[in-house]
Amino acid sequence: MAVLNEEQSMLRDAAKSWVQEKSPVTAFRKMRDSGVELGYDAAAWNEQAEMGWAGVIIPEDFGGSNFGYLSMGLILEEMGRTLTASPLLASGLAAASALILGGNDAQKGEYLPKIADGSLVATLAVDEGAHHAPEKVALEAKKSGAGYTLNGKKTFVLEGPGAGLFVVSARTSGKPGDKDGVSLFLVPADAKGVSKQNLKQADSRGVSNVSFDNVEVGADALLGAEGKGWDVLEATLDRARAGLAAEMLGAAVQAFETTLDYLKVRVQFGQVIGSFQALQHRAAKMFTDLELARSAVEAALAAIDAGSPDVPELVSLAKAKMGDVFHLVSNEMVQMHGGIGMTDAHDAGFYLKRARAAEAAFGSQSYHRDRYAKIQGY
Repeated sequence: MAVLNEEQSMLRDAAKSWVQEKSPVTAFRKMRDSGVELGYDAAAWNEQAEMGWAGVIIPEDFGGSNFGYLSMGLILEEMGRTLTASPLLASGLAAASALILGGNDAQKGEYLPKIADGSLVATLAVDEGAHHAPEKVALEAKKSGAGYTLNGKKTFVLEGPGAGLFVVSARTSGKPGDKDGVSLFLVPADAKGVSKQNLKQADSRGVSNVSFDNVEVGADALLGAEGKGWDVLEATLDRARAGLAAEMLGAAVQAFETTLDYLKVRVQFGQVIGSFQALQHRAAKMFTDLELARSAVEAALAAIDAGSPDVPELVSLAKAKMGDVFHLVSNEMVQMHGGIGMTDAHDAGFYLKRARAAEAAFGSQSYHRDRYAKIQGY
């Protein structure tokens, strides 16, 4: 467990209190059953923004509190416990990071205050296929007059249904797979030529496939230097991955605790099933893996705050480990609850579905193991 300062402790306690009172799993079930297209409760999002959560990593000059990424991770962990669906990760962390890292003062001044107060939901539009491969950018950005014309498609854009701004990776030179020639653009969702196909993931969150058909943007839409957007994109994605790993940690811990409580009360063959040694071993395996995963997640978030050169490898370690652990714990939650765990009446299925969607987002375990190995020189 990371050592927290007073502000971080207060932030974590406030987040814990809010999610338990205002956003329990029953609220997620209600949102899921309502079929709301956004994939989250807009009223709950407004409350989160009013509490300042959307501005946690944003500098004070642009309406935020500048508490850092570990602080954001504490909030996301608590939200993960109750499966709270929210644009916080996509907008307040990922898109905000792109602007902080690559934006000029005018771009920051225009968009960061709106992200911080929740009036604007922004998100990354990066992937173009079924799997995370951010370097395989085919969406084309051609110079046109005083700006650029964008043509192409992006897939599985998180929070796409409610987004008002896309941070789009596009190719201004080179071929898909090249890291040189990648540029980032700020594209309003209502720009002429932008169209969305809104989808629901297995975990009931909203995503979109977004098409860009002769979308014209000005030169002021370019985030950073033309053809040099990869470094900003990779750093932004690492921040998103670390934040998602923190949310996954919270969900996995809650799934474990719920399962452990069940083992203590369920009676079979005249005994509490928690007394069976085989189940004790499986519970111990989950507990130790969760502690290892927590260390990895907190190390990644702390490294981002410290500006450490080890951020890429620590983030990939955290995301890969957390993916494995959440996969295991969600499986065990269903299996150890027996028949009731297989039904929609129980919450176990929600955690399993969230695990599968979160594993795939921003790179699966195999993606990050391969990335970690390459960073280490293998």
